[in-house]
Amino acid sequence: MEQDKKQQSKGRWKLFAVIAVCAAPMIASYLTYYAIKPQGRTNYGAILDPRIHPIPALGSTTLDGQPISLDAYKGKWIMLMVNDAECEDACKKKLYDMRQLRVAQGKNRDRVERVWLITDDKPLETLLIREYDGTRMIRVKPDLLRTWLPVEPDATAADHIYMIDPLGNLMMRFPKNADPNKIKKDLSKLLRASSIG
Repeated sequence: MEQDKKQQSKGRWKLFAVIAVCAAPMIASYLTYYAIKPQGRTNYGAILDPRIHPIPALGSTTLDGQPISLDAYKGKWIMLMVNDAECEDACKKKLYDMRQLRVAQGKNRDRVERVWLITDDKPLETLLIREYDGTRMIRVKPDLLRTWLPVEPDATAADHIYMIDPLGNLMMRFPKNADPNKIKKDLSKLLRASSIG
């Protein structure tokens, strides 16, 4: 009789152990979903309110002086940088990063345009034009640009890479000296999440 009680007790513990093992994943998923909230933002770039940053008239022209607007690239995601024609090392790095970021998007690369807004009338190096063939190089009036592009404290528009959505709204700004790997993650997320562009 005592032995039966011991076996019954052992059997109950085994039953509880089996129930606990089966219930553990369900309890863990419930806690993860309802109780543990992810902290902080998940994007690297600063989100800008697109309603207050539509593309303005920038008095822009192609390198050969023909009028052009950024609206010409509506329908695509635009990676945008700003610099004068004397493209120093930081400028060249942004041009390189934008080219590599576009290539890294694989089959989605054709959904992305690279645009360099040039803020003066000085000539560009021919070698630079050839090296970054495919980057849209557009001259703009810098005073019109200043009122459009928001910058971080102690930075200028030339320190950032910006994103414009396919509807033509400025919607993201990457930090000064941005990490291209983190930009790549943001860009990939944007292209995956969006059915436009």
